[in-house]
Amino acid sequence: MTRCTAEWKRKMSIKSSANVRCNMLSSIEDLKKIREKSQGLLFLRKNAAPAGTKREILVCAGTGCHSAKSKEIVENFNEELKKRNLTEQASCHITGCFGFCEKGPIVKVFPDDVFYTEVTEDDVDEIISSHLVEGQMVERLLYIDPKTREKIDTQNHMNFYRKQNRIALRNCGLIDPEKIEEYIANDGYMALAEIITTKEPIDVVDTLKASGLRGRGGGGYPTGSKWGMTLRSKGSEKYMICNADEGDPGAFMDRSILEGDPHSIIEAMAIGGFAIGANKGVVYIRAEYPLAIKRLKIAIEQAKEYNLLGKNILNSGFDFDLVIKYGAGAFVCGEETALIQSIEGHRGEPVSKPPYPSESGLFGKPTCVNNVETLANIPIIFQKGPEWYASIGTEFSKGTKVFALAGKINNVGLVEVPMGITLREIIYEIGGGIKGGHAFKAVQTGGPSGGCITEKDLDTPIDYESLSRIGSMMGSGGMIVMDEENCMVDIAKFYLDFTVEESCGKCTACRVGNKRLLEILNKITAGKGEPEDLDKLRILSETIKDTSLCGLGQTAPNPVLSTMKYFEEEYRAHIEDKRCPSGVCRDLTRYVITDACIGCTKCARACPVDAISGKVREKHEIDQEICIKCGACYTACPVKPIKAVQIV
Repeated sequence: MTRCTAEWKRKMSIKSSANVRCNMLSSIEDLKKIREKSQGLLFLRKNAAPAGTKREILVCAGTGCHSAKSKEIVENFNEELKKRNLTEQASCHITGCFGFCEKGPIVKVFPDDVFYTEVTEDDVDEIISSHLVEGQMVERLLYIDPKTREKIDTQNHMNFYRKQNRIALRNCGLIDPEKIEEYIANDGYMALAEIITTKEPIDVVDTLKASGLRGRGGGGYPTGSKWGMTLRSKGSEKYMICNADEGDPGAFMDRSILEGDPHSIIEAMAIGGFAIGANKGVVYIRAEYPLAIKRLKIAIEQAKEYNLLGKNILNSGFDFDLVIKYGAGAFVCGEETALIQSIEGHRGEPVSKPPYPSESGLFGKPTCVNNVETLANIPIIFQKGPEWYASIGTEFSKGTKVFALAGKINNVGLVEVPMGITLREIIYEIGGGIKGGHAFKAVQTGGPSGGCITEKDLDTPIDYESLSRIGSMMGSGGMIVMDEENCMVDIAKFYLDFTVEESCGKCTACRVGNKRLLEILNKITAGKGEPEDLDKLRILSETIKDTSLCGLGQTAPNPVLSTMKYFEEEYRAHIEDKRCPSGVCRDLTRYVITDACIGCTKCARACPVDAISGKVREKHEIDQEICIKCGACYTACPVKPIKAVQIV
């Protein structure tokens, strides 16, 4: 046993430190009393209230808004309210991600239901003076619809939210993630309490099967079936693992749930532990998520204090405890067997299956691995029933899916939509269309493991099978929108560069094959490609897919194959004409200064290699022999006479 493994097992064997708990709950009835006592905390946020009611101000404190000083905004609100003796009339709290990241920091005022966007510290005084004191909304902070240019004051009236159905994200933007009482007030831990006091493990598994929930980490395996297999596996010691090693470029679904609703993951893991016969759980989370880690730690301690985690939960005889294990940011550790290897203290590499983790996983014991979004759905399935959940979505893909919508789109953010909604609805209604009025070109779903989808397939319903049929995949939920200015060869190179960097190197197909693919793409984008390179790309891609050990290698060529399928003419333009139709590939373009130059000299001062010459108020020139095509001149120029043109 390695030193790391021994230390980890020692931590897992430590009994809960909260032997004396001031808030210790002994039964489900105690929990119900806490819920009733706490429900007033959420009253203004969930109900209409008469004029004159004390207002609540919620400020988004997800990572994006947090980095834009939402913490300071909260402090300013509370200081100003205290200074003006308004603490009896209003209060200010943090909450999780509202999802509309493009417009953060977001401030929402209850019970008015007014939604302010792009708020800064300097706006606090005006919001208090105008909105709270005079009853007048601050109109300049309201959301402006990109199509109609109409100012919209409430969240539910925004196209971004109209077609969303926030189930996994139900508490994000509603509760303070650092207060367990607010989670309990919204029926938190009630599912766990009822299950461990009235149900048998097989009842839990059957309910989950009936709901139709499938894994949201990418594979889409039925969650109830996975729990059932682990339950049937023999062993007195089993483990429940939460996979929070979210690594897709641009994806932040799991991080946002952990930051905004950590108790839902703790409750779901405890339910899972009861269902499969495990008393120990691990949250494997990448160390690059400090805010999520902080709030998860707070939530674990609070759950222990309330006797909702640890020994003899609610005097039911059921024990379940959690530890946090940090990942070092390796994308391959999102694969469950590589993740297990990492927890054990070994190099994060996938292992051959079978046996599957449900039979032999962590330390050789039966183990169930679910990702964050999957777990976030579980408490509410037991609160509202499997029939309710199964009524949402399509025949084989039930419920909702959270996507990180990004790229050339007006409304960037986190969206949760029912399965079966079309890509067109997400891009043009929820997303508000293509930024800058440009033409849509493609959308990449499934991150580096997925594929590009073009205009002709935009009416495809989003579910596991439909996306697979058109050459893409659901993945964990990345959705990158591209317009006419994107070069598809460059896009394929971007994703392949990521997977080459993240390959664990265990199998030759992935370690060597993907590197050769990337070399060919680099050759093509440098204007050195040859016609036979297209056949090489296809043959090598199919070989890598068929012979790689894990999902990383098996799906890595997907962006190459899908862009070649739909945009072969772009590949041929790079190879045969030695040009990049989108003007993206640096080696196939050059910067020139047109007659619109005003001679301000800013371009010359910005050039790192002194390639630009010219006198003040006279047209400048770029020495193409010296120019490194970094684009610094284009960025610095105030009137944009500098153009990127094709090398002919």
